[in-house]
Amino acid sequence: MTRFQLRSLRPSWHQVLVSGLIAAMGVIGAEALSQVDQDLRIMYTEYTLAATDLAHISADVIRYRTSVVRALEAPTKQEFERITRSLPERHARIQQAVDRYAAASLRVSRSGRSEPADIQAVRESLDAYFSQASQTITLLTQVWTAKSPQEAAELRSKAEVHAADNAGPKLIQVSLALDRLLETVADVAKDMRDEGTKTIRQTSTALLVGSVMIALLNLLPRRSRPPGAAADSHPAPPSPAEPQPLTPLPVHMDRPNPLLRHE
Repeated sequence: MTRFQLRSLRPSWHQVLVSGLIAAMGVIGAEALSQVDQDLRIMYTEYTLAATDLAHISADVIRYRTSVVRALEAPTKQEFERITRSLPERHARIQQAVDRYAAASLRVSRSGRSEPADIQAVRESLDAYFSQASQTITLLTQVWTAKSPQEAAELRSKAEVHAADNAGPKLIQVSLALDRLLETVADVAKDMRDEGTKTIRQTSTALLVGSVMIALLNLLPRRSRPPGAAADSHPAPPSPAEPQPLTPLPVHMDRPNPLLRHE
């Protein structure tokens, strides 16, 4: 490989600049798409599913409350035990859903709504409600072990009052805390959507500007070589010599030819 061929492989500043712009645009686009993909996965796994879990928590709390009310009205001890047998399982399912949501990456919205503070409020309200509901179940359990019908009636009446005056307001606090948490989830998800939209717009603008710059650089005139440079650098190979016509030898008439026979 000649020295001229090595020089021709060396890129010009124009080629280096265009290649750098293309590489920068690729990096910007890849980072933006990665960020948007991460936000979408977070919105699905930690907000869409979390909101579903919160809705299930609300429904399970209502079922728990309904079971307690049915236990108050149970006509027999067997019916009471059948109804209250499912309460520990429902309590554990509610607690697991809250713990699963609390284990996610909790955030604070731009408006100041805090997911950690709201999930803590839900925990406290649930603990307060289950504590009062447990006392109601304890009173109802004593109804079936009372020594007299009068004592059983007094215990049942006390359980009904406790369920209405103590456990009832705690249930309302649970509902309000869940509502606040759902509003915070929606607010944080809106912030993430706005951030994703802003990232997409900025990336689109950067890619558009970069494309225009590449197009303009491609239209710039390149420095051309002088006409004689190619001829000087590549000398033309010599053309083959044309065959010269043969010059006949002079014939001297006065000199006898030795090839001729003398007669």
